[in-house]
Order: sequence, then structure tokens, then C-alpha cells
Amino acid sequence: MRAWWTWLTVGVLVSLGYPLLPEGSVQSTVVYNGLGFVSVLVIALGVRRNRPPNPGSWYLFAAGVLTFVVADVVYEVSGLILGNHPYPYWDDALYFLAYPMLWAGLLGASRGRRRYDRPRDLAGAIDAAVIAVGVGLVYWVFIIQPTLSDNGTPMLTRLVTVAYPTFDVLMCTVVTRMLTRAGSRSPSVLLLAAGCLLNLACDVVWTLTESFSEYSGGIINSGFLLGYVAWAAAALHPSVRPHTAALSPGGNDFGRGRLSLLAACTLLVPAVLFIQGVRRDEINWMAVGIGAVALFLLVLARVAGFAGQVREQSVKLEDLAMRDELTGLANRRLFEQSVTAAVAAGEAQVCLLDLNGFKTVNDLYGHTVGDRLLVAVAERLSGALRDQDVVARMGGDEFAVLMPGADAEDGDVICRRLAEALREPISVSGHELLVAATFGIADTAGTGDPIELLRRADVAMYAAKEGGSRQHRRYSADLDDRAGEAARLGVEMRTGMDTGQFRMVYQPIVALPEGRTRYVESLVRWQHPERGFVSPAEFVPVAEQNGLIVELGEWILRTACAQFVVWRDQHGVHAPQRISVNVSARQLNEPGFAAVVAEVLECSGMPADHLIVEVTETAVFGGGTAVQAVKDLSALGVRIALDDFGTGHSSLGLLQTVPVDVLKVDKSFVDNLTMAGRHAVIATALIQVSNGLGLTAVAEGVETAEQAAELHRLGYQYAQGFHFGKPAAEPDFHGSAVAVV
Repeated sequence: MRAWWTWLTVGVLVSLGYPLLPEGSVQSTVVYNGLGFVSVLVIALGVRRNRPPNPGSWYLFAAGVLTFVVADVVYEVSGLILGNHPYPYWDDALYFLAYPMLWAGLLGASRGRRRYDRPRDLAGAIDAAVIAVGVGLVYWVFIIQPTLSDNGTPMLTRLVTVAYPTFDVLMCTVVTRMLTRAGSRSPSVLLLAAGCLLNLACDVVWTLTESFSEYSGGIINSGFLLGYVAWAAAALHPSVRPHTAALSPGGNDFGRGRLSLLAACTLLVPAVLFIQGVRRDEINWMAVGIGAVALFLLVLARVAGFAGQVREQSVKLEDLAMRDELTGLANRRLFEQSVTAAVAAGEAQVCLLDLNGFKTVNDLYGHTVGDRLLVAVAERLSGALRDQDVVARMGGDEFAVLMPGADAEDGDVICRRLAEALREPISVSGHELLVAATFGIADTAGTGDPIELLRRADVAMYAAKEGGSRQHRRYSADLDDRAGEAARLGVEMRTGMDTGQFRMVYQPIVALPEGRTRYVESLVRWQHPERGFVSPAEFVPVAEQNGLIVELGEWILRTACAQFVVWRDQHGVHAPQRISVNVSARQLNEPGFAAVVAEVLECSGMPADHLIVEVTETAVFGGGTAVQAVKDLSALGVRIALDDFGTGHSSLGLLQTVPVDVLKVDKSFVDNLTMAGRHAVIATALIQVSNGLGLTAVAEGVETAEQAAELHRLGYQYAQGFHFGKPAAEPDFHGSAVAVV
């Protein structure tokens, strides 16, 4: 793992020690060329070991380095054979041949794995061109042009001499391109760049010393060796195999370092003029002018590209701010803007819809499936609309549809079309999910306020939800009265709970045929100081909607359990054996409900098996949290009763998924029990199911002695109803209720 560090340490020490060897000696020649060849081998070894995503570029780069080393050998051999170093000679041709291989290999090696889904880094290319033009201008004015103007030197010599700085400028461009490429500054790339900069710096020093005929190979060659060592270390470093995260785009960013570099390059033009003026040289107006224009155009293109990126990102950010991230639909903000524009233009319809049972999908299958379901619903809704309509996700499982220019008839047609689009099951992650929605629709009649239009649609949707309708509900003025009444009732409920306006009554559940009380069902009553008696049918749905049912339900549970313990102490064997408490769907879905029940039982000192929790079929039909809560209660020892059995969605199916102890047969199956014909069939079937599963059956709503007698004949052992006693705060436990004849 530390091979690169070992190689780098040894190579640096050898390179720094090279100038200590006698210049021109066999030892210095062997060390110099030997380290060069070893560097080529180390590059090949690093490529085979680390397996970078672009081995071809690395091997091409290694070939360029090898050509460099061979040129070094030719230079040394020619000096030994000929007694001097001819210039120009074949070693120069090899050096020039190596540069293209180095350039191509460097660009490919520093790029990492090519990602065709990523746009090309044009900004980085322009930056490299800016630097190349600036540095090239300096080279041209102070090195290349003076060399070409020296008529006392052969033309071939002049051309070879200026070729080196020209290649150096191109090498500078390559290095700049490497360092400005998006996401490419890994340790491996930095080592490659370091080697290139060392080679570039040594070439510059060599060119300048050659111009003064004072070439000293020791120190300069030490720099060349350090370049070879850095290149080989780059191939050995583990970062030669880049992670995907390192390949992210972003080359158009204006960081401080890049901005400073570009600014320095653009200042090279006035710097050249200043230096030539101080030296009283003849100013090369043509070169300076071409360089200035080229830099101006490149910087202008760079700034234009940056400005374009800012505009593009601004558009994307605005689109993100107006779109739902999950479904891609319009979000609430964009929808409200669309409604405002539609209302200003004329007539419009707005429909709000809420998915039924979506929480159950999340509970049963997880939020990932729920999210995919929302995406599928969004596609269905979009496909059912006109081109000019707008569908939005308002949050959670709530969607909204804007129908600009539509009248009431058009709106109703579109709502029915939306309902039809959701009628077929949706396949999500291997699950066939059937979803339905509750629709509320409103139009612009009587209002020009877009916010009011949305409010009306919301009121209509909740009215449809309360009514249990699977069809859409259109807004009407009376819905505001009902909504306002519900809100006022909710506030008064809060006051009533705080001031003790609620009380408990208990209805006997008797054993047949003698009619003696065995259990009691606890029921809540509200005596309002101004309204008088408020029926549970009025305040329970409101409490379900505003969440007060959770607090009220816990109070009912605590009061009933405490009362049961008091009765047991007061009446002994005559006290009821069990007490039942009704629990709403909202309570069952409340986190930690089973823990609340356990705490109440512990505080009251009531055995768990003396408590019956009554749940409706609809409360546990969807499964999920509610069913788990029922299972947790059953594990505590609490008995579970299915209330109003036979009127729900899938009664018999629930008996297989929910731990049930008691079936409470709905009053509708008892009312016509004594009539001739088929009226007793269901009651008969239910007692057979109950007996077959070992459950206790309780017939509800018994109002006559004839009904009680028929139930006993069918096999029912328990019943409740006004015939046996109305709900009371203190039922009579010592006497017998009306016996069955």
C-alpha cells in the first residue's frame, strides 16, 4: 500500500544526490539513465497493479517517458563517440517525438474514467488556452523571436532552439488542463502535474543557459530526474483508480485560485510592454496586439460561459423551487401561481383530492413503496387531464388539479375521469395496490380570490371524506356552515374536557337466558351547559378529525378501569366480570397506544384479562399500525372485540388476521330476527362462525323479549340492548335484568 511512498522517498534522495557525482563521469551517466529506465518500469508496474480505468493512456505516457530516456542515452552516447554533443542531433528528434505521446497520455491519464453522460469541460479548455496564450506571448517576445531573428545562426538550429520553448508552452497548456479539469485533483494527478512542472522548469532554465552558453547539467538533470520519479509515483499511487465521486462535473466554477491565475495571465500583456519599455527594447506591437486580442476574446468567452451557467442554474433552481421533487409535478407554490393566473383570466375549476388509505400502504410495505405509488398516481392523474390543465402535489398524499376555462359540467366530467384513472390496481414493486381518492371541487362563482377558491375546494374535499362518498363533492355555501360548526364544536369540546362536562355511563351485557349482568360497555356522554345533551354521533367524528379523540379516549379508558376496580371492591361477586371500552381508529394508529393501556392497567390495579377493547372492522381493515396495536394489546392479555361485526369491509377475513375474542353482532341483524323468512339467516351463520372459532358472540341492540328469546334459541349466550337496560352511571348489578322467557 505504501510502495509509492517508498519509491518517492528513494527516488528523491537519488535525484538530490545526483549533482554530487562527477559531471560527465560514467557513474553519473549510469545513475541518470538508469533511474530513467527504472521510472518507466515502475510506471508499467503501477498500471498493472492498480488497474486504472484508462490503461492505454498510461502506457502511451510511459512510451513518451521511455522516448525521453532513450533521447538522453543518445545524447550521452553521441558525446562519448563524437567527443562533443552536436546540436541539433538525433536526440532532439527523439525529444520532439516524445512530447505528443506525453501530451496525449497525460490528458487521458488525468481524466480518469470517461463518462459520456457528463458534458465536456469547455471552461477548463478556455482557461488552459488563456494561460497558453499569456505564457506563449512571453516566450515569443523574449525567447522565440530573438532566436529566430539571429541571422548568424543556421536556420535549422534556430528552428530546433525555438521548438523547445514552443513545446514547453504546449506542455504548460497540458498541465493547466490537467489541474483545471473538473474533479481531477487526486494525489496521482498532482504527482503527474508536479513531474510536468519540474520538466518544464528545467527546460526553461536549459533554454536560458544555452543562450548564454553556460549549461550546467548537474542541477538541471537533477530536476529532470525528480520529474521522472514523480511520474512513476503517480502510477503507483492508489488514487490512480479514481472513485466515481471524484468525477463530478464542476469545471466552470470560478474559484479564487483559478480566478487569480487567469487574472495574472491577462496582466502579462501590460507586463511585457512595461519590461520592454524599461529595457528600451523595440516593442513587438504585432505579437503584443495579437496576444491582447486573443486574451480578450478568450476571457470574454469564459465570462460568457460563466454567465450562461449562472442563468442555467438559476432556471434549474427556479424549476426545482416550483416542482415536487418526488413526482416532478407542480408543487403548492407553482400551483397557487397558476390558480392566480387562471382566475385573473376568467372561469376556472379547482379540484383537491386525497388518497384513501395511503398511510396503510406506508405501514404495510414501507415508505419506498409509498413513494413509488405516489409517482404512479401522479402519472395516472396527468394522463387523464387536458393539455391546459395543471396537476400538482400539494404535500403527502394530497394532489390538486386546476382546470382553467372549465365550467361546472367540465369540472365534474374531469373529476369522474380522474376517479376512473385510479380505479385499476397499480403495480408497485411486485404489489398490486388498489387506491381510491376523495375529491372536492370548487369554481370561481362568487369569488375572484384564488386563495378562497383553494379553500372552498379543501372544504368540499373534507366534506366528501366525512360523508364517506367515493364520488367527488362540489362546494356549496352550506358546507361552510357545517365546517364552521365543526370548528366551534371542537373548541367547545376542548373546554368541556377541561371543565369536566363529559361523563361516563355503562350499558349492561347480560347472559342469556337469565339476563344477569356479566359485562358492561362503557360509553361517554357530553352534557353541554348551553347545547344540552350532545350526541356522540355529533362530537366523536369532530374529535376524530381534530385529534381530540386521542386525549378523550385515554380519559375514557382511565375512568372506566378505575370505576371497574371500585365496583369490584364494592360489589364483590356481583360486580361485572369485565368492562369494555371503545377505541377509535385514530387511537389505534397513535404510536405507543398499547403502552398507554398497559400503564393504565398498572395504575388502576386492574387485571388485563378483565378489559375488553372494542374496535370496529374499518379501524383494522387496512392493517399496518392499527393491527399491530391490536396484537400488542392481545399480548398484554387484553381481550379484543370486533364491534358492529358483519357491516364492515371483509369481516370473515379479519378473523384470520386480527386476534379476536368477542364478536359483537350488529343491531341490523337483530332488528328483524323474529320475522319469518330469511331474516335470521345471517344471525344464525354468525353464531355458528363464532362457536366454530371458539369466540364469544354478543348480540347488540336487543329491544324486545321476542328478540332475546330467538337469540337464545339460535345459541347466543350474551346480549345487550334497551330491553336489558339503558346506559347508566350506576347499573344494577345485584338484581336480574329482564329474563328471557
